Amino acid sequence: MRWTIAAACLAVSSAASAQEETPAPEPQNVLVEIYRIAPGKHREFLEAIASYDEANRLAGLPPRQLYVHQDGAGWDFMLIQPAHTPDDKREALNAAWDRLGLPSGPDFFFTFRSMIAEHSDTFASGPTSAAAYLARAKDD
Repeated sequence: MRWTIAAACLAVSSAASAQEETPAPEPQNVLVEIYRIAPGKHREFLEAIASYDEANRLAGLPPRQLYVHQDGAGWDFMLIQPAHTPDDKREALNAAWDRLGLPSGPDFFFTFRSMIAEHSDTFASGPTSAAAYLARAKDD
């Protein structure tokens, strides 16, 4: 039994050392969107997001990360996605959007906003850790 515990401790210690030696990936710039949905429009909103994610898939881009409210604050959905479309994917995304018949311009605004009671957008950088972020800071 003692050897099993010692072996487990050594394995955990080795794994922790390996993680410390592996540099964290560079944080990415993302867009965080928080939505409170108009009454009765939750399914329609998710169907719209699913269609936008399908356009992303067709263009070779990842889907948005979706978080669904469970308890607490007054939001319904949070989306996290890259802050910008890569230049080499922009044309493919526009073509996928057209292929799926998704609204654009003022039609997008009117259609999408009809589902939303309130929203906020913010640009962020991450994921990271406090230690990694501090390591990037300039010493004064």
